[in-house]
Amino acid sequence: MGRSLKKGVYVNPKLMKKVEKLLKLPLEERDKYPIKTWSRDSTIIPEMVGMVFDVHNGKQFIRVKVIEDMVGHRLGEFAPTRKFIKHGGKLQRELEAKAAKAQSQ
Repeated sequence: MGRSLKKGVYVNPKLMKKVEKLLKLPLEERDKYPIKTWSRDSTIIPEMVGMVFDVHNGKQFIRVKVIEDMVGHRLGEFAPTRKFIKHGGKLQRELEAKAAKAQSQ
């Protein structure tokens, strides 16, 4: 469920301070200083476009470069918290072995 329009978007105040501080730098400099954050629930606003964030996924920081298409989404959407480990068992291993054998020849 979305946040009400009356309340507006949520951006962590500490994160917003860091963004404002980075906005004072020239465009070329902004890539050099990623903003480290644990605030996965903060909404990406237009002022953040072009900035780099290190978003915590519970274990490590995932580097996220904000582009225009990301505006309106949350930071956490771009830092997955679960690692996909492939499906399959014995049959899948056999198929992979055949593919590896075919590649080596």
